[in-house]
Amino acid sequence: MGGQVKDYINIDPSTHRMKIIRWIALLIPLLLVAYSVFMQFSPLGKPTAVNMYAFYAVNVCWVIIGFWQFFAAPRQPIGHIAGLIGYHILALTYVLTVSGFDMPLIYTWSALLLASSVYLGQSGINISIATLFAAASGSVIIHASDDKQVVSIVIHFLGTLIISYMVKMVISAQAIDQAELLRSQTAERLQRDRIVTIVNNLSDAIISTDRNGIISLYNASALNLFDTNTDLAGKCIDDFISIIDKNKQPFKFADKLHSAKTTQYRDDLTARISNESIRLGATYSPIRSTNSVSDDGYVIILRDITKQKSLDDERDEFISVVSHELRTPITIAEGSLSNVSLMIKRPDIPKERLINGISTAHEQIIFLARMVNDLSTLSRAERGVADEPENIDVQSLIDELYAEYAPQAADKSLTFDIDIAPQVGQVSQSRLYLKEILQNFITNAIRYTEKGGVTIIVKPGENDTINFAVKDTGIGISRSDQAHLYQKFWRSEDYRTRETSGTGLGLYVVAKLALKLKTEIKLKSRLNHGSTFSFSLPAVKKIKS
Repeated sequence: MGGQVKDYINIDPSTHRMKIIRWIALLIPLLLVAYSVFMQFSPLGKPTAVNMYAFYAVNVCWVIIGFWQFFAAPRQPIGHIAGLIGYHILALTYVLTVSGFDMPLIYTWSALLLASSVYLGQSGINISIATLFAAASGSVIIHASDDKQVVSIVIHFLGTLIISYMVKMVISAQAIDQAELLRSQTAERLQRDRIVTIVNNLSDAIISTDRNGIISLYNASALNLFDTNTDLAGKCIDDFISIIDKNKQPFKFADKLHSAKTTQYRDDLTARISNESIRLGATYSPIRSTNSVSDDGYVIILRDITKQKSLDDERDEFISVVSHELRTPITIAEGSLSNVSLMIKRPDIPKERLINGISTAHEQIIFLARMVNDLSTLSRAERGVADEPENIDVQSLIDELYAEYAPQAADKSLTFDIDIAPQVGQVSQSRLYLKEILQNFITNAIRYTEKGGVTIIVKPGENDTINFAVKDTGIGISRSDQAHLYQKFWRSEDYRTRETSGTGLGLYVVAKLALKLKTEIKLKSRLNHGSTFSFSLPAVKKIKS
């Protein structure tokens, strides 16, 4: 997905919590040092240190461990455990030798308990509480001089536990919320990635713009359509694509988007891209947020419909031509039969005229049958109905065609020969397509040959192929006509061609079937010297015994 696509901010709750603990591990030791110095040396303070050696040693250790934990934080679990043990030992020593238990900062033990919970779980909590209890008990023994101080120590001990528990509950609740947020972000990111993957794999170009028609998002197909690798974000679509409508008028998306209140579709657009004209199908629609009246932007879907439009135009032309080609024989047949029906009622009409009328209608009906057969074959080929290949024994197929068309050649006093190599083998192709191609060549050869004959030639070719050819001694094909030979409904202006009843579809169908068989039709012909149509197909390899 192109454009200004930004990933969601991912905050790892555990990493964020570790940073907070590092800062606490630095600030609390410094705070304890400041408190002990104030209490020891300030006129307002009350000295509590057992001796000055312990005072200086403990405070120096606090500073060292605080800065070490912050600037050289251990990355391995064993380092965290060692640090926690050091903090607990130092805290216990601080309470017993410097400050006593009934100080206001005793509640900072909650942070130590929290850190123990983060790194060691329930075991860490138990160790921290046991150390706190030891500090309270030791302080009672060392510092408590009366019941009032004992009660104060107990109150501070219980208060520290309660505060620690409350902080733990709050942090646990936050951790649950943060974990749920992380899961939600992960699920949303996964869903977004899926959508991006789907959109980028669509064949249609998808473009999203802001209210002013400036591109903000686009997919890979948009770059393919516009034939560019340039970043489209921040640009107006009309700046790099020129579009005209069916009336040759400029089409500007900036104008059309603002006037679009609902989804609009246009299939009459032509774009000029990389010096090539393509037909475009465009769907554009406003984007509105829920309960929003104004447009937040627009989405445009573009599709190259050049091939589709070409096929539509070809289909329309084909239907028009077929209608015209069918109209003539139908009209002739209908007129001939109408005349015959009238002449039958008159006894003075010679029988020969009736026979001629019926023969004319019969010829036109046969012509229609051939055309319908060609159209049916063409339709099946385009739909791939008979694409399934099968092993075809070439000798048997040629014998079958010979038996079918020998009588037609004999009716015109033409020779009909077969020149086939012995044990020519098999081909793996669609029987319908191969037979249809050979039938077209044979019928054309017989139709356009008045003297001489027709020969079917089958020989082994190069690179394990079999060459098929149909040769005749007919009227031949001029070079100018050869360029149009495979166009549908095209027939030569040669009067000898016009005298025959061809449909103009035979060789067009042959060309389509040849594409299906992945072969190429070759023609050798000279006007008045006959023609030879040939093609090659891969032979089925024989398995050596």
